[in-house]
Amino acid sequence: MSWQSQLVAQLDETKQAAFFLATLSREKKDESLRFLANLLRRKKLEILEVNRKDVAKASASGYQAAFIDRLTLTEERVEKMAGACEDVADLPDPVGQVTWRTIRPNGLEIHRVRVPIGVIAIIYESRPDVTIEAAILCLKAGNCAVLRGGKEAIFSNRLLVELIKQALLETGIPGASVNLLASGGRQAVPFLLKQTRFIDLVIPRGGESLITTIVKHSRIPVIKHYKGVCHTYVDAEADINMALKVTFNAKVQRPGTCNATETLLVHRSIAPKFLPLMAEKFRLAGVEMRGCPETCKLIPDAIPARSSDWGQEYLALIIAIRVVNSLSEAIEHITHFGTGHSEAIITNNQEAAREFLKKVDAACVYHNASTRFTDGGQFGLGAEIGISTDRIHARGPMGLEELTTYKYLIYGQGQVRS
Repeated sequence: MSWQSQLVAQLDETKQAAFFLATLSREKKDESLRFLANLLRRKKLEILEVNRKDVAKASASGYQAAFIDRLTLTEERVEKMAGACEDVADLPDPVGQVTWRTIRPNGLEIHRVRVPIGVIAIIYESRPDVTIEAAILCLKAGNCAVLRGGKEAIFSNRLLVELIKQALLETGIPGASVNLLASGGRQAVPFLLKQTRFIDLVIPRGGESLITTIVKHSRIPVIKHYKGVCHTYVDAEADINMALKVTFNAKVQRPGTCNATETLLVHRSIAPKFLPLMAEKFRLAGVEMRGCPETCKLIPDAIPARSSDWGQEYLALIIAIRVVNSLSEAIEHITHFGTGHSEAIITNNQEAAREFLKKVDAACVYHNASTRFTDGGQFGLGAEIGISTDRIHARGPMGLEELTTYKYLIYGQGQVRS
């Protein structure tokens, strides 16, 4: 069988399973999720063992540290995956929720009801935990999932999908509800993007080049998770201790993620006090600082920033720093260089905070908090299938509601239109 025939066969069986999954009860879905949580814990050592094979191969191939970090599973991360299964099981089932209703003058009763999207293709790189997050969110929202992970995580993804299928089958759900599409090499993705008969939505997760390619070639609707060039702005009336703590967390806690701050903007009036202290903390953490001329005067070991540093997603312990003259200038910088992901202001001036939150156009805008909180789990969504930088149909961390669409149910007593 050719790889094209193999993929079509997998897609066809997943499409058939979608009709079953769309009407599945919450109890049955939650039973499967809890079974999977227990299975992940029981198979933890096996998961870590196969993941080490992926990590060793990627390390030998010379991948960067941020990539290796996203690829690596630890006991803590496996437990987080298991916990996400339980968290999603605890969430209300969005399927069947009535979001609007009306009774028309002619007596027609109209309900708008949440329904599954159908079959969702998730195309992603490196992170094996996405395999679990994508599957459990799709399942709870009544969708089937076809997963196309990167070759770098193939050993991890194969085992994780085997465990997902085991949980599905053990609880009476078709195993084809989640399929890993591993054949076809690089030719497979363009082929998948033409399969409008089987796939209803594509969600890419990965680098900018991957997403750009998918958007260019897909005949299927795409929800984009573009790069996260996130900014933290320290205002003139910021509490310096808070600003130090929040900025450090936003850059250093896990720099290889899309919600890590990449550019620090500092008001001129507070910069002489704040920046030397911030630089000291960054130095101790091994952060490379690239600054504007004013920044380099205050931080002598900062590297002069190039024009390409503004708007750069480093995904590493590197930060661009710019001193600005006003809140308006900070907002202008973010408007020009931001990617609509996550932006933060640190200030005790409530009017400045309101202006920032109102004028900054991003999926998530923070006042006195780290951009690292842009995450489905942190938002109480249980997990996330991605962080959309689109405006339609979803924006920000995508949880269960964002994985549904709706239909209208109309109840009548024989009405006809005149």
